[in-house]
Amino acid sequence: MTAVLANQCDIGFAGPEASIYVYNEGKEDFCQVFAQMTQKDGSFLVARNQNENFNWEDLKGKMVIPGRKGGVPYMTLEYVLKKNGMNPQKDTTLDDSIKFDLMAGAFASGNADYVTLFEPTASMTQEQGKGYIVASVGEAAGEIPYTAYFAKKSYIQENEETIQKFTNAIYKGQQWVKDHSSKEIAQTIQNFFPDTDIKMLEAAIQSYQNINAWSETPVLKEEAFNRLEEVMIMAGELKENVPYDKIVNNKYTQETVK
Repeated sequence: MTAVLANQCDIGFAGPEASIYVYNEGKEDFCQVFAQMTQKDGSFLVARNQNENFNWEDLKGKMVIPGRKGGVPYMTLEYVLKKNGMNPQKDTTLDDSIKFDLMAGAFASGNADYVTLFEPTASMTQEQGKGYIVASVGEAAGEIPYTAYFAKKSYIQENEETIQKFTNAIYKGQQWVKDHSSKEIAQTIQNFFPDTDIKMLEAAIQSYQNINAWSETPVLKEEAFNRLEEVMIMAGELKENVPYDKIVNNKYTQETVK
């Protein structure tokens, strides 16, 4: 978002909440989301001890490493806990002092009971016997526009052909992922993850396919956008709803799908 606002790049990739925050700052040339990529929070809850019959209420009285306060993984976890009748501040200890890339190591060497990790780190932690995946935060929360492409409103208006072609390419990728197995996807993207074993990569992709993490089209639905705002409001990061049609521009996605 910082790079887009500073005109260092034309198109950004982040959670739609970044565009909501910028809109609320009152910027005239605010950012609009034009293509959604993922529709579920991608983090998995990893426990120190194996638990075949996990229930979210198991987190009562436990210490959890949830990531950065105000970040969507943190807010989504809070949302899931509240949905399951808990008060995150009173019923659990959420240690948000640990940086994102240090969370797995801090969990393995520390005394927290749970940590939220993304793939392939979650599967690697389990493979090493340092923890056990017990739940998907994204599956428990439901559909939330997790990551999406955005640009300044002025850039979109002045570069419609570029935005349309970019959106077309994203849709082609989404359709390809939908039609191929985790093994085929792993083989295709392996060079982006040179340090990850191919079997581990395949397991990580399968985890995301199991929860329908990737959107099948780039269209960002209003219902999902409203859920994201609900998550943000419940977390105290947003005072009131921002209009869907201000932040989301589905003109190009609708043309793509058509």
